[in-house]
Amino acid sequence: MPLDIERDQRRFKEIVRGRLRKNLRKYVTQGEMMGRKGKDLVSIPIPSLDVPRFKFGDNGAGGVGTGEGEEGQPVGKGGQPQGGPGEAGSDPGSEHFMEVDVSLDELAEILGDELELPRILPKGDASLQDEKSKYDSIRSTGPESLRHKKRTYLKALKRQISTGEYTPDDPRVVPIKSDKQYRSWSTIQHPEVNAVIIYVMDVSGSMTDDQKEIVRTEAFWIDTWLGSQYKGIEKRYIIHDAVAKEVDEHTFYHTRESGGTRISSAYKVCADLIEKDFPPADWNIYVFQFSDGDNWGEDNEKAFSELGDRILPHVNLYAYGQVESPYGSGEFLGRLKSRFGESHEAIVTSEIEDKDAIYESIKTFLGKGK
Repeated sequence: MPLDIERDQRRFKEIVRGRLRKNLRKYVTQGEMMGRKGKDLVSIPIPSLDVPRFKFGDNGAGGVGTGEGEEGQPVGKGGQPQGGPGEAGSDPGSEHFMEVDVSLDELAEILGDELELPRILPKGDASLQDEKSKYDSIRSTGPESLRHKKRTYLKALKRQISTGEYTPDDPRVVPIKSDKQYRSWSTIQHPEVNAVIIYVMDVSGSMTDDQKEIVRTEAFWIDTWLGSQYKGIEKRYIIHDAVAKEVDEHTFYHTRESGGTRISSAYKVCADLIEKDFPPADWNIYVFQFSDGDNWGEDNEKAFSELGDRILPHVNLYAYGQVESPYGSGEFLGRLKSRFGESHEAIVTSEIEDKDAIYESIKTFLGKGK
C-alpha cells in the first residue's frame, strides 16, 4: 500500500477517534449503537467530514435593518418575517452522517480513557487450561504449506557446495526431497483467566420499558469494557418479580410481570448458579442488579442473608443500580447501604435517574478496577 494512502488512513482514524471522544457521553446515553453491534465491530454514525466552503447569498435582498417587521421578530430569507406552516424545501441538510466501523476493543479503550477506568487485575491464579499450538522446531517431513523456504534453500546450497554441484557462474540452487525442511509445532497448556457477568433485574409491573432500555444501554457498555479485560466472558441473565428464573438475553429485556417483588428469590437463583457453574476459584464473577427499589418489606432480611452469605464472599464486584421509576418506592437502596455499609469492598451502588445518568453510573460501577 502506498505511503500516502497509509498516512491518510491513519489520519482518518485519528479524526474518527477524536469525534468519538468528543461525543462519547452522547453515544453512551442514547444507546444508538446497540442495534449496530456485530461480532467484533460496532457501526457508529458520525458527522461527515466535509471540507468547509463559502456559500454566496443574494446581494440584492436588502441590508442590515431594512425591511418590514418589529424588533426581535424572527426573519427568513430576504428579511421576510417567518410564520405559519412552511413548504417542503429543496436544499440539502446542513449536516450529514456517515457510518464508521470501530472495533469493540478500540471502543473499550476510548471508554476506559475518557472515564479514567483502571485496568482490572483478575483475582487469584488462572486455573483453567487452554491448549495452544506453537511452532518451535523444524523437521524433514510435513505438508508443503509448512515448508520453511529459507532453511530448505540453505540446506540445498550446502549440499551442492559440498558435492561440487554449485558453480558461481551458474548459481542455481535446486532443492531435492532430502533438502526440504518443514515447520513443526508442539502443544502447550496455556492458562486462561475467564469471567462471568450475571445480570439480575426486577421485571415486576413497576419497571417500565423506559427503565429496561436504560438497563440495556448500560449493560452494552459494561459488556464492552469487561470483554476487553478478559479472554473469555460468559453472560447469564436472571429476572424476578416474586419468583426468579434464569432466562436468555431477549427474554431478559422483554419480559414484564404483574406480581409483587421478592429480591431474595433472585439472589437464591444467582447463588445457586455460581455454586453450580462458576466455582469462584476458577472464575472472576461480576453481578449487576437493576431494580426500581421495590421489595416486599418482610423479604429484606432473607434477601440480605442470601446476598451476604452466598454471593458477596465469592464475587469480584456486586453492583446495584437503582433505576428511578414513577411507580417504584426506591427504598431498597437505603436498606442495602444500611445493612452492609458504604465501605464493603465488593459492593458498589448507583442511582440512575434517567438516560443522562448512565455515563456516571458506568464510571461508578467500573471505577474500582475489580
